[in-house]
Amino acid sequence: MTEDKKNLIFVVCVGLAIGLVLRLFVVDVLHVSGKSMHPAIKDGDTLIVNKLAYGIVIPYGEKLLVQWKEPKAGDIVIYLYNNKIVVKRCVAIGGESLAYSDDTVYTVSVGDTKIPLTESQWRNLRGIDSVPKGYIFAVGDNYEESIDSREYGFVSVRNILGKVICR
Repeated sequence: MTEDKKNLIFVVCVGLAIGLVLRLFVVDVLHVSGKSMHPAIKDGDTLIVNKLAYGIVIPYGEKLLVQWKEPKAGDIVIYLYNNKIVVKRCVAIGGESLAYSDDTVYTVSVGDTKIPLTESQWRNLRGIDSVPKGYIFAVGDNYEESIDSREYGFVSVRNILGKVICR
């Protein structure tokens, strides 16, 4: 084998190794399937996710190995729910107050944002006056189509796998 072929093989192997490390720990490309984040993110959109935004993710796991930052309200995050990666918006972080309305329409308010609830969601959440520390309240922008924290509760910050940086 010639020296040029050896160098080419070495460069290709190094490139593949760097790509693998980037994909496992730094950045990921995801394709959206569903309408829960419409209109911000549409069905079929491609997202670029920063996996280092909040810490180091355990590859192929559902937890952070090391955490250095927490999401803030407005961040679009990814995490595992029922063994699927889901994309939702963080609407409240640990310690933020939740206020409920039981008028003709059930809602939960976070700051100036009112989020509609079904009667069962309202019954499940109404006794909780704030988001627990170390958790977020994650909701899809398309309230009618989204299965989110209103259904399954708060999301642990340690389970957030990354932040959407480009769509």
